[in-house]
Amino acid sequence: MAAHWSAGLNGDLSGDRAAGTPGEIPRAALEDRGTGRPLVLLHGWGVSSELFVPILDALQPGRRLIVPDLPGFGATPEPTTPWSVHEYAAWCIALLDRLGIDTCDLVGHSNGGRIGIAMAATYPGRVSRMVLAGAAGIRSPQTLRTRARVRSYKLLRAAQRSGAMPGAIRRAAGRRADQRGSADYRAVSGVMRGTLVRLVTEDLRTLLPRIHVPVLLIWGDQDTETPLDDGRLMERLIPDAGLVVFEGAGHYAYLEQPARFCRIVEVFLRDDPSEGAA
Repeated sequence: MAAHWSAGLNGDLSGDRAAGTPGEIPRAALEDRGTGRPLVLLHGWGVSSELFVPILDALQPGRRLIVPDLPGFGATPEPTTPWSVHEYAAWCIALLDRLGIDTCDLVGHSNGGRIGIAMAATYPGRVSRMVLAGAAGIRSPQTLRTRARVRSYKLLRAAQRSGAMPGAIRRAAGRRADQRGSADYRAVSGVMRGTLVRLVTEDLRTLLPRIHVPVLLIWGDQDTETPLDDGRLMERLIPDAGLVVFEGAGHYAYLEQPARFCRIVEVFLRDDPSEGAA
């Protein structure tokens, strides 16, 4: 799933590429299409907005879809320094400001869900309803085995950087360290490695009670990247949240069962309490 699809969202379909405001650095490559209530879709780590292609037509009617490549992915350049989730959230808010959007609905998958959590908790009123699909943000406790691997990795990196070690030893230590890193870590370098480290070490559970908008959680019961227990914890900690479990689906439940995903999201986003009270 990490491979980008060739039918890009970032061509001339209808993408808005006006110059970004100072807060929107780097400038977003995005698809901005349709009219109506704004719906922002935020993709996960290691992919781009193109992975939302299969569900856009179903979600389009009556909505303005805003589908950016997050900084460091797709056609949006990397940030100049390693970012945390809070820099990503502020960047998304700056993008909304540039597009003239005061409030929006939001769909966030994996790391995009992590960013959505920070946006909804930190910028009240900017997100009105949110769908979190296999959202990241809960840091799991480290097992003894994990702690040992982390310590081993740090020792290998220290050996790689040591000027006292022979060159052959330093190179061997670097190769071993690369093998011990996660697939996501090995796939990037430089600023994005630092960004990944910052993201995965942040635990957002203290932000969850501060989300005061309706939240729909959609999880695959076979998700090994963000386990179902994370979704259950989010359901408990977010004041107005409901969890829907997709049986047999993994981390990309919205791609594995797109029709079901879109039907459920459509009903959730259509059920606007303010409209019912009018």
